[in-house]
Amino acid sequence: MKLGFCAQNYSEKPLQEVCKMVADKGYEAIEIATYDGNGQCEAGEMLQSGKAKELRKMVESHGLFISALSNHADSLLIGGPWGEDTDGIYKGTKEEKIKFGTESLILTAQLANALEVPVVIGFTGVENFGRYFPFPHAKGWKACEDHFAEHFGPILDKFKEYGAKFAVEPHPNNLIYDVHTAKRAIEAVDNHPCLGINLDPANLTYLGLYVETFIDELAGRIFHVHAKDAEIVAHNVGKGGILMQGEWGRLDRAFRFRIPGWGDVNWRKVITELAMTGYDYVLSYEHEDVTMSRADGVDKVVDYLKPLLIHAPYEGRSDKLFTI
Repeated sequence: MKLGFCAQNYSEKPLQEVCKMVADKGYEAIEIATYDGNGQCEAGEMLQSGKAKELRKMVESHGLFISALSNHADSLLIGGPWGEDTDGIYKGTKEEKIKFGTESLILTAQLANALEVPVVIGFTGVENFGRYFPFPHAKGWKACEDHFAEHFGPILDKFKEYGAKFAVEPHPNNLIYDVHTAKRAIEAVDNHPCLGINLDPANLTYLGLYVETFIDELAGRIFHVHAKDAEIVAHNVGKGGILMQGEWGRLDRAFRFRIPGWGDVNWRKVITELAMTGYDYVLSYEHEDVTMSRADGVDKVVDYLKPLLIHAPYEGRSDKLFTI
């Protein structure tokens, strides 16, 4: 396994500056955003003659490789919501938003092909996350699944054409957010080989899921991993519950995103389970911890997480006792 870094942690800095900074700190891979207006890498521009090769050469000159491309923002538009909630991403009608998100995601698959990057990360979106409740419209979620199959099926075919895989990040306000919805989504597109998961343990912790169980249940479909932690602030749970509203930085929140090692995720167990299910790729550090600076995180995460990474599977033993 390798330790990577989400370049969008420093979206205000030029990509080359971020690459140099994290390479000097000991990170080994970089995840690059490609959604519209991200400020670092515009997919259309990169696909112009020579630009993709130049980008890859720049990254490799710092001793890094590109683990994945991120299209979290635009891909959300495909499943919704399509009202004012997503106007900050793209303003338009439902049909216009779906078209914009679809074209952006396929463009990212093209760029992944040009860069020889195997994975694109994104969201599915969902029209109304409230439909996960059985009241008042118990069959509402099925309509969201049908929409997913209709729109993502052709997208996944394009991904196959470009030799890339789409790793959905399970998350509240998305069609995929737990083990059940992940499996149902895969079934909905006839077990398409290009659909998998970007595992973010913090998002699963948010909803009270067991991360290790998710890893076991989705073995073989985990294409990429985010290194992000989460903390259930026990003394605040009784006041607002886990899904309380308000800004992430509220002192009285019952849930906080944290950097690895500062939250409730047991990284030794998570890394062990990933290794046991055959995952041997990148853990990409994403900073959403409102308790400390990004610079704090850059230093602390590499010191904490890198020694825990498993670099090779168990070789077995050849002495007589184990060969009888």
